[in-house]
Amino acid sequence: MSVLLEVIATTVADARLAARAGADRLELVTAMGEGGLTPSVGLIEAVVDAVEIPVNVIVRPHSRGFVYDADDYAVMLRDIRAVKAARANGIVIGMLDAQRAIDREGLARVCEAADGLAITFHRAFDEARDLHEALDVLLSFDAVTNVLTSGGQPSVLQAEAMIGELVRQAVGSHCTVLAGAGLTMDALAGFVNRTRVEAVHFGSGVRVNGNGLAAVDGEKVARVRALLEAM
Repeated sequence: MSVLLEVIATTVADARLAARAGADRLELVTAMGEGGLTPSVGLIEAVVDAVEIPVNVIVRPHSRGFVYDADDYAVMLRDIRAVKAARANGIVIGMLDAQRAIDREGLARVCEAADGLAITFHRAFDEARDLHEALDVLLSFDAVTNVLTSGGQPSVLQAEAMIGELVRQAVGSHCTVLAGAGLTMDALAGFVNRTRVEAVHFGSGVRVNGNGLAAVDGEKVARVRALLEAM
């Protein structure tokens, strides 16, 4: 079973290290301390130029939650157009309504603006009131190709059963469950075997000293790659 490896990059150096060490795809973010915000156009362009693997860019205008007003959407739609112009592979985005359901209207506008870019729905998903209901909504949007989730828990390792259920729910669809948050090298093989996930997402787990704000550690990325290859 081939498992895709996505690694968070916050700098061009991160991107180069992760790509060289075997990452299949990057999630490009800035402001990791705030959970990841939209990076600058200059950074997006530089990273796309620096690596040959797909670069997905987070589009998140602020860290005040995932319920957005009209002005927030206006900003996000501009950012999506900038990401597309910078030749990135896709966007990473998520939005909820006041009832903690997926904001269908907002997501529809995003899909239209993305105009063919791959769309990953990010961990706003984990704050939805019902994860199965939320995944059903995402499965109704052909443009959504991944959902990044920790199964509604702080760490994906605390949510193996839920991740397994979501993977089964998405089987045969256009949408891949991308498991992330709290994954460790020691737990990786067992987690993948038990949940049957086809894609994993690493941030602090492949950084220097396990620090989310530190640089990517190429050796750790290479070890994760080797673990996945050995499965």
